[in-house]
Amino acid sequence: MLRHKNGKWYAVVMSVEKCKLGLEGNEFVDIMNVKCDPEMTSVIIQTFGFLSGYHMNKQHWITILLDGSVSEAKTLDFLDMSYDLIDGADRKENK
Repeated sequence: MLRHKNGKWYAVVMSVEKCKLGLEGNEFVDIMNVKCDPEMTSVIIQTFGFLSGYHMNKQHWITILLDGSVSEAKTLDFLDMSYDLIDGADRKENK
């Protein structure tokens, strides 16, 4: 799990059985959950390699398959976005 300097999670990496993600097969796949702008979530999960957040709030989190389906650059972009969203949430709470 990756934590923001404010102590909140902005990403978690884990290995999960494909069938638990709604995918075919029982083998394990590495995934990363990241926070996402709720206005983008429903569009992003329509893209191959992205799923609704596994064991997270489906409106605010997405799951990225780490099996090569999503480029490293795009994965890093979503990781950055998640970090920024957690930072923004912290600033709103402190106002």
